[in-house]
Amino acid sequence: MSAHTDRAGAKADVVVVSNRLPVDRSDPEDEWRRSPGGLVAALEPVLQSTGGAWVGWPGQPDAEVAPFRFDGMELVPVALSAEDIELYYEGFSNDTVWPLYHDVISPPAFHREWWDAYVRVNERFARAAASVAAPDATVWVQDYQLQLVPQLLRELRPDVVIGYFHHIPFPAYGIYAQLPWRRQVLSGLLGADVIGFQRVADAGNFARAVRRQLGYETKAGAIRVPTEDGGVRTAVAKAYPISIDAAAYDELARRPDVQARAREIRASLGDPATVLFGVDRLDYTKGIGHRLKAYGELLADDRLDVEDVTLVQVASPSRERVAAYMQLRDEIELTVGRINGDHDTVGHTAIRYLHHSYPREEMVALYLAADVMLVTALRDGMNLVAKEYVASRVDGRGVLVLSEFTGAADELTQAIRVNPHDIEGLKDAIMTAIEMPEDEQRRRMRALRRRVRDHDVADWSRSFLGDLDSVTR
Repeated sequence: MSAHTDRAGAKADVVVVSNRLPVDRSDPEDEWRRSPGGLVAALEPVLQSTGGAWVGWPGQPDAEVAPFRFDGMELVPVALSAEDIELYYEGFSNDTVWPLYHDVISPPAFHREWWDAYVRVNERFARAAASVAAPDATVWVQDYQLQLVPQLLRELRPDVVIGYFHHIPFPAYGIYAQLPWRRQVLSGLLGADVIGFQRVADAGNFARAVRRQLGYETKAGAIRVPTEDGGVRTAVAKAYPISIDAAAYDELARRPDVQARAREIRASLGDPATVLFGVDRLDYTKGIGHRLKAYGELLADDRLDVEDVTLVQVASPSRERVAAYMQLRDEIELTVGRINGDHDTVGHTAIRYLHHSYPREEMVALYLAADVMLVTALRDGMNLVAKEYVASRVDGRGVLVLSEFTGAADELTQAIRVNPHDIEGLKDAIMTAIEMPEDEQRRRMRALRRRVRDHDVADWSRSFLGDLDSVTR
């Protein structure tokens, strides 16, 4: 069915709802560009093949943009004011939900005006989805900014089948229970027929919160939800670990120009024997400070020599108007400056710190240049960087050091697992990775690559949508 939504409003059989549209532009006069990122790569083919629609914010405050077509998809913009962005997005989504759901690594703030804005904006997204969905359509809501949309949409359009996927962790009950609006959020999520999480533990935490707060019966991921007419419907909560377009990374990593760039990167670092690599959004959940502390101590203890090893740390800018992020950036840059001041020589630097984002080709070249990938997140729904590194290692070498507090740790069992809070353990893991014999590197990487190849992002969306499709309408 065609989903050409003009002013008359033809309808779509498949609708994706997310905070952002899969396109962006830096200026209202510019052409739209496809956004980078795994979610777009996963869902674009589904929407193109079904003539589907994508509902989301176009990225600029107060921008009133009419629905338009892009790459075979119908895009349905939802307008947000500067105040909406401040209260709903920067406030409730990223200063209440994000820190709470990431185990209160940073203290969450609970403000009633933020909650009111969150409700208001979720209602707007639900109305937009309801207006574009065909009869009996499938609607797939994405992530923590829109936790109320499933129930709001069900009230508006009881005919549609609703899926929701939660990309970040769902916390243990003792943490979740701090949220003043805990019951409303659970009820919002239970509007969906299928509620997907990154890890089995997250789905379990959700079911436990439902039992404790709402008293609903839950059994093996099936939750019995009372309906307004006095009946009961079943919502399913289970794990669907998200992944990447593994073939795209593999293909890039085999390109001669990308491989040449990887050699150039190593040469620019002074051709050290070992290149350690970290790449993260500049976020307090990522454990960048723990990684720098461990590395700095290895240099101070003379277990590593700056002539032989360099750490390249890419920290892409993130939420730069939120105070906790400004403070984090200052702390990281002070730490980098101190370590480099203590250990740099004229020819070699201890840490090459890069506060930028890079295109995918450059990232793959960096992955190829890195002997050891350090993923030391304190809490992470999945961590796709770990999977990108593995998919890029077409040479079969390289070592992944991976925090046990990432969703990826459940799948990538051939990585060296670490508890990033254990600095001594982290130091030992880095040394084990640096000293690992090539045959062991190849054996581990072969198993890691097989896992990422067999469970790619297309497999993730197929699995979720297959379960959603089996829901009795």
